[in-house]
Amino acid sequence: MATKNSDLANILRVLAMDAVEEAKSGHPGMPMGMADIAEVLWRNHLIHSPNNPNWPNRDRFVLSNGHGSMLIYALLHLSGYDLSLDELKNFRQLGSKTPGHPEYGITPGVETTTGPLGQGISNAVGMAIAEKILAEKFNTSEHNLVDHMTYVFTGDGCLMEGISHEACSLAGTLGLGKLIVIYDDNGISIDGNVEGWFTEDIPERFKSYGWQVISSVDGHNSDDIDKAIKTAKADTDKPSIICCKTIIGRGSPKKEGSASAHGSALGEEEIKNTRDNLGWQYEAFSVPKEIYFEWDASDQGQATEDEWNKNFQDYKSMNPNLAEEFSRRMALDLPEGIEEAIYKYIDEVQKEEPNIATRTSSQRVINVLGPLIPELVGGSADLTGSNNTNWEGTHEIEHSDFSGNYINYGVREFAMTGIMNGLILHGGIKPYSGTFLTFLDYARNAVRMAALMEIPTILVYSHDSIGVGEDGPTHQPIEHLTSLRTTPNLETWRPCDTSETAISWLSAITSLSKPTALILSRQNLPTFSRNDSQIKSISKGAYILHEPESEPELILIATGSEVKLAMEVAEELKGKKNIRVVSMPCSERFDEQSDKYKASVLGNGIKRVAIEASHADWWRKYVGLEGEVIGMTSFGESGPGNDLFEHFGFTKEKIIKTLGL
Repeated sequence: MATKNSDLANILRVLAMDAVEEAKSGHPGMPMGMADIAEVLWRNHLIHSPNNPNWPNRDRFVLSNGHGSMLIYALLHLSGYDLSLDELKNFRQLGSKTPGHPEYGITPGVETTTGPLGQGISNAVGMAIAEKILAEKFNTSEHNLVDHMTYVFTGDGCLMEGISHEACSLAGTLGLGKLIVIYDDNGISIDGNVEGWFTEDIPERFKSYGWQVISSVDGHNSDDIDKAIKTAKADTDKPSIICCKTIIGRGSPKKEGSASAHGSALGEEEIKNTRDNLGWQYEAFSVPKEIYFEWDASDQGQATEDEWNKNFQDYKSMNPNLAEEFSRRMALDLPEGIEEAIYKYIDEVQKEEPNIATRTSSQRVINVLGPLIPELVGGSADLTGSNNTNWEGTHEIEHSDFSGNYINYGVREFAMTGIMNGLILHGGIKPYSGTFLTFLDYARNAVRMAALMEIPTILVYSHDSIGVGEDGPTHQPIEHLTSLRTTPNLETWRPCDTSETAISWLSAITSLSKPTALILSRQNLPTFSRNDSQIKSISKGAYILHEPESEPELILIATGSEVKLAMEVAEELKGKKNIRVVSMPCSERFDEQSDKYKASVLGNGIKRVAIEASHADWWRKYVGLEGEVIGMTSFGESGPGNDLFEHFGFTKEKIIKTLGL
């Protein structure tokens, strides 16, 4: 007896409600409402290989409304991924492969971590951009090596979030024709019917972005859904949104269409009634063999992957250099010679001793790295000339030209950071981007997601302190360094000159499992002379930049522009007070060093003073209660940078007076 399409969708519904009931927490409403859409997309359209979740030319599927995680877990299990039925039974339990929201690196087949609404959409935009960049670079008239779709499930919540506006606007401008968003228009969010707070015309909104809009689709009619997806795929000049009217909690007699189906278990009685309503006669977590047979995509996926591999071998014979380059990029292997180039550049800088801002130093380092790393793709949130994120080889990506290496993100800090996450997750691209440090606030959650996913985005933040000056406290970061430094699995580098900036970039480029924030000055800073040992010690996160002739009596710890002040104080008090100056460009890296090394830098029993024009309290971890911190305890002011440093006590004279020296 042939299996009905309704049964193939209903298995998604029952697995979702049963797993949520087993966990006594979760969100059954969205999986039950989108089950029909998921069945059509995954069985009729999605090109993937369950035996190899990392196959380069797979379609990307992003569950942006990640609270409905049981939908993707059910899809992955049924399709043949390495996700057992026992893992579905362990939904939301400690150590399982089925966490409460989808997590990249935990569940095979999950392309990105979602849950914070709207993030998945921005990640998907990044994936679609990556696909288009790589297709432009590697496809030939004979071979389409890179040719896949990016699909996104999204709901009302994602489209309320501001990041969705930012990302989808840019997607339309860039003409990402292989991006398809499927909107679950069920009219319900946690607080109830969204008509009280979300009444915008979604089709008209997306038309204004330059998208193809397919509206008024019955999200419970398989033929309508299939037709809509085919229409979306046919237009490769514009991204598409398919607006599907659905019923949240579809199948639940008492809870469908209501907020009570959104974020809590249905309960045993309602689950029994739902089974009766759906005509589903099987017990919890019981999947009939014929259902598995219809859903299993392993053989078809393997055949599709094998065909691509065969095509790649033919491509390789005709384009050996391109094939080698493609394989290198997708394996996340860096070209050779990067470290040697950086240290050679430092040697040159040590001879020149330029007096420049570290944002300018950064630009010069990018000029060293750019020719060596063709997958390096930069960008800025409308601050290129201020962040100095462009370089001599910059070629801007545009709607009709994806051969470039630079994205003008516009004033979209949050989307820019989320898009970079998607670029990394797709593979083949090494992204970096820039904005002012104070605007980290706009992008904060996407930065956190990069750290959580252990992906190596590079975040360039210039205008790093009250030294910004006349733009005033709205543009002068105070608490932002502390925010970055207290984020797990993220490295924050605040270099004091060109040499430290070069090592900061080297650390960022070679990172494989954590994002890096590069904190750069607007004002000019001197280049300090160093011996070989000091240069090599920069990569340890902190090192002795100046050692007195006699045993040190005081240790000054500083970063960035304040290293200059620490050196001036040490010089001024030479012969009166033996002062060691420690430059600490990266505290996270320093904390990883051996106890012996840390003691050799910070000493034992010697008073320590930290100097940084940033949040003061964070430095207590290094100076202790007996030490002192010369930092910021308020927001800044509007005025020339030098006047502000004077006003807030960041001058040689005021530091000496404050310390009673």
